[in-house]
Amino acid sequence: MRCLSLANTNSQSVDRGLSFIAWLGVLLILGLPLLGLIPIFMVGLQAKAWQLLWSDPQFLPALKLTLFSAGISTLWSLILACALVFLFYPSKTWQRLQQQLPIFLAIPHAAFAIGLVFLLAPSGWLVRLVSPLFAWTAPPTWLTTTQDPYALSLSLALTLKETWFLLWVMTGLISQEWLVKQSLIAKSLGYSAWQAGWQILFPQVLKSLAWPLLAVFAYGLSVVDMALILGPSTPPSLAVLAWQWFADPDPIQQLKAQVLALVLVGLLVLGAGGAYLAYKFLTALWSKPSGRRQRTSVIRFLSPWFSYLLTLPFWLSLGLLLLWSLADSWFFPQIVPSRLGFATWQQAELEPLLMTLWIATCSVLISLPLALLWLEWGKQRQAYLYLPLIIPALPFTAAQYQLALLLKLEGSLSAVIWSHLAWVLPYILLVLTGAYQRLDTRYLLTAKTLGYNTWQACLYIKWPLLLRPIMAAAAVGFAVSVAQYLPTAFIGGGRIETVTTEAVSLSSGGNRATLAVQAVLQALLPLFAFMTATSLSRWYARQHPGLN
Repeated sequence: MRCLSLANTNSQSVDRGLSFIAWLGVLLILGLPLLGLIPIFMVGLQAKAWQLLWSDPQFLPALKLTLFSAGISTLWSLILACALVFLFYPSKTWQRLQQQLPIFLAIPHAAFAIGLVFLLAPSGWLVRLVSPLFAWTAPPTWLTTTQDPYALSLSLALTLKETWFLLWVMTGLISQEWLVKQSLIAKSLGYSAWQAGWQILFPQVLKSLAWPLLAVFAYGLSVVDMALILGPSTPPSLAVLAWQWFADPDPIQQLKAQVLALVLVGLLVLGAGGAYLAYKFLTALWSKPSGRRQRTSVIRFLSPWFSYLLTLPFWLSLGLLLLWSLADSWFFPQIVPSRLGFATWQQAELEPLLMTLWIATCSVLISLPLALLWLEWGKQRQAYLYLPLIIPALPFTAAQYQLALLLKLEGSLSAVIWSHLAWVLPYILLVLTGAYQRLDTRYLLTAKTLGYNTWQACLYIKWPLLLRPIMAAAAVGFAVSVAQYLPTAFIGGGRIETVTTEAVSLSSGGNRATLAVQAVLQALLPLFAFMTATSLSRWYARQHPGLN
């Protein structure tokens, strides 16, 4: 009995220690930056700061552009993701989309934006394709297809990229059996797939899409890398404007930047309130269905081409990135390069690549164990863990910067890694939580009856059973770290160069081939991470067939 009591005491001590580590890690990564928001909110109490912002001639035009691009991209990404589900689930087209989905999710936003520039710019591939029809020998100066004054190209890029994120979220929702049954019943009663989707499935999944939609809207409000590449520059979006003011040593500009960070948070709150009112209005409409059966011939005609219209920009962008990285000579209006080679690759700087690998690897090695500890010894359902995904990135990054300044860590590699953790950890938790909760608890209970404590049961039983989602979460975390531009540029102070910061800086001018190399590297790193995770999972499954 004494030995048993001693074992229980030791087990409880281990549990308390691991719980303390989990809480401490979450506090350092997500809690401390909230302290950095205090100076920003204090500035928001100064009437002078608001007067300075309001009198700036760039503020109102930038506000209009930001609201348009963030709002329209959120709305259209929701419509397109729902349309893909309602038209194609569970057909062969749906299976093909699911096979391509990890690739589209893994492509960083900046790399996709650069690929769209190569595709849509006045000197881009589409213009080259039609140039023989108009006898163009030089790019048309009147054509503004990227960095247009209305942020249309930025809105298009955000829409296409976020459509696949929402589709990934909806894939988990529609896997619920009761939703599938309702759809089948509706079709058997004469409703078309399109009508059954919008009138029956959509009202039920929309509530579950609230947080993902808020995250999409928040990203649209605060995106900087895509806005620098595709957005207008006079004036830029609010996030770019705030980023420029934060980088200015002038105290007045710094003051306006901090107030503008608060404005972004306010816009998110207003957007969430407006979405809630729209949801209530739609709920009232859905409560009185007409019961009419509608079969739209236009939808039947367009649906076979719809999936290709959404996937084609990604494949064309990736193909153009690869072609430009190999092009030794490619002048307008040539449709394909006149000469290919590896000269640009041979001259490429490897320091940004190695730095990106190091930062992303460290971020995953810290975040993944912490996520596992939190899911077992912390509190699994805590909404504040996902704050960095929901609130605009610029205010949160500004808070991280304030804290780094206070601790005199700005410009250091450790501070940049710490800043990445605020996004890597929530994404890893997002991927792992569902699989963790679905695992049969009897495995852990059986292990404990055989004498294992919680730590041993997790290490030898539970986590090996969850190896696939753990590896998938690691790949997602790696991809998230690779794509981080704002925290790297902000906290790093321009002294830490990654493939993402290098690609964005090169996009403002310079050699297109050099830009393409950095963009290809940025796109390949997440793909390599996902391939590695899949290969390791399959190898481990072959070595341990009992876990399958």
